[in-house]
Amino acid sequence: MSDTPDRIDLAPGLNISRLVCGLWQVADLEKDGDLLDPQETAPRLTAYAEAGFDSFDMADHYGSAELITGTLLANSPKDTPIRAFTKWCPEPGPMTPEIVRAGVQERLDRLGVDAVDLLQFHWWSFEDPRWLDAMHEMEKLRDEGLIKAIGVTNFDAAHLALALEEGIKIVSNQVSFSLVDRRAAGPLSALCAKYGIKLLAYGTLCGGFISENWLGKPEPQEIADWSRMKYKRFIDTAGGWDAFQSLLSTAHTIAEKHGVSLSNVASRWVLEHPAVGATIIGARITEAEHRASNLNVFKFALDDEDHAALDAAFAQMSAVPGDCGDEYRKPPFLTASGDLSHHLSSIAPVNPAVADPSLADRSRVFSGSKWEPLAGYCRAVRVGNRILVSGTTATHGSDHAVAPNDAGAQATYILDKIIGAIRAHGAGPEHVVRTRIYLVDVEDCEAVSIAHGRFFSDTCPANTLLQVAKLVGPYRVEIEAEAVLPS
Repeated sequence: MSDTPDRIDLAPGLNISRLVCGLWQVADLEKDGDLLDPQETAPRLTAYAEAGFDSFDMADHYGSAELITGTLLANSPKDTPIRAFTKWCPEPGPMTPEIVRAGVQERLDRLGVDAVDLLQFHWWSFEDPRWLDAMHEMEKLRDEGLIKAIGVTNFDAAHLALALEEGIKIVSNQVSFSLVDRRAAGPLSALCAKYGIKLLAYGTLCGGFISENWLGKPEPQEIADWSRMKYKRFIDTAGGWDAFQSLLSTAHTIAEKHGVSLSNVASRWVLEHPAVGATIIGARITEAEHRASNLNVFKFALDDEDHAALDAAFAQMSAVPGDCGDEYRKPPFLTASGDLSHHLSSIAPVNPAVADPSLADRSRVFSGSKWEPLAGYCRAVRVGNRILVSGTTATHGSDHAVAPNDAGAQATYILDKIIGAIRAHGAGPEHVVRTRIYLVDVEDCEAVSIAHGRFFSDTCPANTLLQVAKLVGPYRVEIEAEAVLPS
């Protein structure tokens, strides 16, 4: 057994521990307004770094985590390199070069570094297409040397594919992945295998619920900390407390067989997935640390019998709905508060509806396309309770053609744009009653249909799909839609 964690090259020149220390506990400790002193707190992380747990993950909203890590970096000897990953999670809005640079510079200043080892980008709503502006600007800052590697967090497979088709050089995607939440084992893992991207798995122990401490225990009625509040929602969604207890019992039997802890089994199951680069474990700042116990995850491997037993337990559970990151973007919001209220005040429409002063029952949404004023049309018009959306292509801004070689990625972008337009009129995907799809190449039918299904499989609007000789511009697909609000 090694006395240090296994390691992996996440990117050229970025060798990391496969057990990354997560600093989300800082935000929980500071949620009442009492800030931790970085000079007092940073030394508590030194023992982790000296034991080989030298990779730390944080975010702009993890309280003083960046400042604490910056103090650790400043005080660490040069022969004990520290890898500092952070996340930039801006509120939706314009992503100009100045705004993106300021967001990145704030990370640099708080960490006290010239370049961020891994800067991970999170976006709250893909219906706001300005996330592409942010990522293209991050690419420029990477080329400039302010960012060593770019990652994303909570991206589903479709939008990760879209970013890759746009030429963004992404090395990692940080997502929830555990015995309870197995969404990342599906299309996202397949995409990562295709492009050589690694998943950084968080929530692997569901905020501490996946441990002997909860085996055979009654369902908690009151939960004090944010992390457990969040993961209790995952447990409820995945089948409830009884199904969870059955899963814990199975993992406990496997743990006894290998002479390790139940938590080791849970971490090992995630680490054995080929797409997973590392799991993120909570760095204990005020509680007892478990470095020696965590190293047991590299002491054994799960065999066929173990996997069969876990698969049987999974069969008694419900799958967490959707793809990775959906818990932040659509109901049910599997967050600590059950919504986004502790993250954002609100998400405003990118292009708000404009009322027609001459027709009381009519309003319009314009998307900024150069063709709208030229040809005299709008992106979406509401007449009474009907919303009609014009034929829409994957045009970003005034004239940038998104992912010109990938019809599936274009369809994802288009449908985000359509849903964003109808939301400005007070509707959502559940109100869409008809879509029409125009394809240049019938070979793209499956990819575009899969994209359509991700948006509408719950509501199943009427749909027509046509092959056409050509579309105006470098586009492979165009889509129009109609929605109806309740009277």
